[in-house]
Amino acid sequence: MTPSAILESALYVTDLDAAETFYREVLGLEVIAKAEGRHIFFRCGVGVLLLFNAEATRQAPAPDAKLPVPPHGAVGQGHLCFAATAEEIVRWKAHLEALKIAVEADFEWPSSGKSSGGGRSIYFRDPSGNSLEFAEPRIWGM
Repeated sequence: MTPSAILESALYVTDLDAAETFYREVLGLEVIAKAEGRHIFFRCGVGVLLLFNAEATRQAPAPDAKLPVPPHGAVGQGHLCFAATAEEIVRWKAHLEALKIAVEADFEWPSSGKSSGGGRSIYFRDPSGNSLEFAEPRIWGM
């Protein structure tokens, strides 16, 4: 058996309010759940982006917890890539630059046969320093 898709992805942020503003206003994602001081979840296409305050998720759940999610967390900068067409990447780059959000890298991936059909990527950072990317799915042969 193999998984069919990634349902959710998580990043850890240092300021949930700044993260909510960035992901909602800059990236246009819809908030679907929020727990003050702990997490904020966004709809992203058919998946979900989970943003956690790592300090709040490191503790084990109470013995009588309704949802006994095991402790988790990370320290440092994470990475997440959003799928985008070549035309969308042009628009995303202009949007980010208009908001004075630095695009750290903008390049074409080489075509390497089955695993990559080439494609463009742009990289930028969220307010917590996580590395975000918009890329054409063909960079992974999709």
